[in-house]
Amino acid sequence: MGYLLLLILSMSASFYAIFQLGRIRDVIHSIILVDTSIVDIHKNLTDALLSETRYEKKFVIMNDPALYDGFVGANREFEDLLGQAVARADSPEVKAVLNGIEDLHYEYRALFEEEAGLLRAGQRYSAGWYAEVKDRFINGLFEDLAQVRSLSQLNIVKKITSLNRAGASATNAGMIITAAALVAGIVISILITRSITVPLARMRKKTAEIGSGVYEADLELTSPPEIGALAQAFNFMSTKLKEVDTMKSDFYALMSHELRTPLTSIKEGTNLFLEGHGGPVTEKQKRLLTIIAEESNRLIDLVNSLMDLSKLEAGMVPYHFIEADLPPLVARAIVEVVPLAEAKQIRITKDIGEVPRIHLDPERILQVLRNLIGNALKFTPSGGSVSITVGRREGGVGMSVTDTGPGIPKEHQAAIFDKFRQATLVGAVKIAGTGLGLAIVKHIVQDHGGTVWVESEARQGSTFTVVLPVRS
Repeated sequence: MGYLLLLILSMSASFYAIFQLGRIRDVIHSIILVDTSIVDIHKNLTDALLSETRYEKKFVIMNDPALYDGFVGANREFEDLLGQAVARADSPEVKAVLNGIEDLHYEYRALFEEEAGLLRAGQRYSAGWYAEVKDRFINGLFEDLAQVRSLSQLNIVKKITSLNRAGASATNAGMIITAAALVAGIVISILITRSITVPLARMRKKTAEIGSGVYEADLELTSPPEIGALAQAFNFMSTKLKEVDTMKSDFYALMSHELRTPLTSIKEGTNLFLEGHGGPVTEKQKRLLTIIAEESNRLIDLVNSLMDLSKLEAGMVPYHFIEADLPPLVARAIVEVVPLAEAKQIRITKDIGEVPRIHLDPERILQVLRNLIGNALKFTPSGGSVSITVGRREGGVGMSVTDTGPGIPKEHQAAIFDKFRQATLVGAVKIAGTGLGLAIVKHIVQDHGGTVWVESEARQGSTFTVVLPVRS
C-alpha cells in the first residue's frame, strides 16, 4: 500500500509537471514564432520604408520613371512584410499599431501618387507643403514601427515572466507532493523529487537570467525527455534573442560610425560655401546652406548620442573617477547655457549648499548636467525660469533641476528614461528630439552608483533629481 501510495503521488506529480511544462513550451513557441519573428520583420520593414523614401525623394527631384518603379517595388515589399506581421501578431496592441501603420502608409502612398501626377503633368504646385506632410507621415511610420518593436519586446518579457511563475508553481507543487511521499518511502521520494525539482529549478533560474538580459544558450538537461526538449527550446530562444540584441547593437554602432564622417564633411563643406570659398553666394543660397548646416549639426548630435548610448549599454565607456567637488561642475554647466537662456528670456537661479567631495567622473557628470539643464531650457516657455539646487540628500549628494514648463503626465514619467521615448507634455506642442538624452543620463548616474527620477505636476513644471553616493 505504501508503494502504491507513492506511485499515485509520483504519477500525480508527473502529470502536473507535464501539464506545467506543456504550458511553458506553448509560451516559448509563441515567443519564438510570433514575437521574435515580428522583431525580425521590423528591421525589414524599416529597410523597405527607407528605400521608399529614397526613391520618392529622388523621383521628386529628377522625375525619372525608373525611380518611380523603384518606389513601387519598395512599396510592394513593405506591404508584403506588413501583411506577414499582421498575420503573425497575437497581441491586440500590436495588431492595432500595425493597422495604424497600414493606414498611415496608405496615406503616404496616396500623397506621393498625387504629387507624382502633378510632376508628370508639368503643373506648378507647393513642393514644400508636400515634402512637409510626407515627412510627417514618414516620422509617424518610424515611430509606430519603433512602438511595434517595443510592444513585441514587452510581450516577450511578459511571457518570460509567466514562464517564471509557472516554473515556480510547478516547483512548489513538487515539493508539497514530495513531503507527502516521505511517509511512504524516503529513498524513492528523494529520487522522484530530484528528477523533477532540480531541472525545474534550473529552468526557473534560466528564465530569470533571460528576463534580466543574459541570453547564453547553456541550459543542458536531458532527462526527463520533456524537460530535455524544453531545455533545447530554451537554448534556441536564447540564441535568437541574443542574435536580435547583437544585431540591434551592431546596427546602431555601425550606423553611427558610418554616418559621422560624411556628416562632418557635409557640415564643413557647407560652412566653406557660407564663407564664400566656393564663389559668391546669393541670399537665397545662404538661407538654404544655413538650413543644411543646422540639419547637419542636428544629425551629428543624434549620431553622437547613439554612439554614446551604444557604448554605455555595452559597458565600453571608460570612466575616470576622481574625488571632486560638484558645485564647480554645476557652475560650469550653467555658464555654458547662459546664451540660450538669454535668447529665450529665461531666468536661471541656483542654490548651492555645502556638500562633501564625491567620487565621480567630471566629464560624464557634466554630460548629465548639460542634458538636464538643456531639457529644462528647451521645454520652458519664454519668460519662465529654471532653478538648480545642490545639497545633502539621504544617501548622498543631490542636485535638482526645476523648470516652469508644461509638466509631464504621471503615466509617462516612468518611461521618459527609456531610449527613444519622449513624453507628451501637458498642453504643449511636441518638441523635436531623439529621446536619447535621459537614457544616457540614467546610464551614467547608475554607473556612478546613483539614482535619478522626475517629479512633475500638470502645468506646474518638472523637477529632475540626481543623487550621487558619498564614500564613507
